Amino acid sequence: MAEVLHTRKELAAAREAMTGTVGVVMTMGALHAGHEMLLRAARERADHVIVTIFVNPLQFGPNEDFDRYPRTLDTDLEICRRVGVDAVFAPPVAEMYPEGQPTVRLNPGPLGEDLEGLSRPGFFHGVLTVVMKLLQLTQPDLAFFGEKDYQQLTLVRRMVRDLDVPTEIVGVPTVREPDGLALSSRNRYLSAAEREAALSLSVALRAGAAAAVRGEDAGAVLAAAHRAFDNPAARLDYLVLTDTELEPGPVDGPARLLIAAWVGATRLIDNTAIHLAPRP
Repeated sequence: MAEVLHTRKELAAAREAMTGTVGVVMTMGALHAGHEMLLRAARERADHVIVTIFVNPLQFGPNEDFDRYPRTLDTDLEICRRVGVDAVFAPPVAEMYPEGQPTVRLNPGPLGEDLEGLSRPGFFHGVLTVVMKLLQLTQPDLAFFGEKDYQQLTLVRRMVRDLDVPTEIVGVPTVREPDGLALSSRNRYLSAAEREAALSLSVALRAGAAAAVRGEDAGAVLAAAHRAFDNPAARLDYLVLTDTELEPGPVDGPARLLIAAWVGATRLIDNTAIHLAPRP
C-alpha cells in the first residue's frame, strides 16, 4: 500500500529507507490512464516508485484555471495503490513554498518563451522551478514524463543536462482514447460537443503523419495537417513542425509535429513523431 506523505520530513524519511533504484512520477493529480502508463513504466524500471501530487500555482497565469483544476486525491491514491507505488508525496502549497512564492526561479531559455511559453508567459519558469525542487526532494535515479507534454519533456531534459542533475529523464508515449483524443486531465472540462471538436487536434496530426509516410516534404506535411484541422468549434493556437529538439523544422529525418488549440474555454495540446523522407 502506498505511503501517503505530506511533509518534507516525512518524504526524507521514506526516501532514506529506500534501497536500489528510485523512480519518480510528478503529477498535478486528477490521474487518468495516461498517468497510469507513467506509473507502470516507472514500476517496470525502478525498485521503488514515488509519485508527487501537487497543483503548482507557479505555472498558472492570472486568468488560468488554478482554482478549478480538478483535485481528486482519493481516486488518485487508489490508482497509485493499484499500480504498486511505494510512496505518494502530496504536500500543501505552504510545504512546497514555505516562504511564499519563490523570487528565484529557473529560466528555461529561449525555447521556454516559444510555443506554450509564448501563449502562457512564465509557464515554464514555474514548471522547471517545481520540477527542480521535486528532484531535489525525492533524489530519484529516474524521472518519468509523458510525451504529450513534449515541450515540457524537452526542457526538463535540457535542464537536467545543463545543470548536471544526476537523474535520467524517461519519456513515455502519449496514451489516447480509441478515437485518437490524447488523454488529459483537462478533457473533463469538455462538453460532448466540445469533445467532438477536440478530435480536430489528433485528426490534424494524423493527416500530417500520413503525408510524411507518403514521402511528402515538410511544407506539404504541415499543409496537410492544417487542412485537416477543420472544425469551427476549435480555435487553432499553433501548428508547427520542428526537429526532435524543437528547433526549426528539418528538411528530412526525425521530426515533431505539435499542435495547440482552444475548444470552448479549454486549451488542449498534442503532438506526434514523424519521419520526413530524404530529399532528392
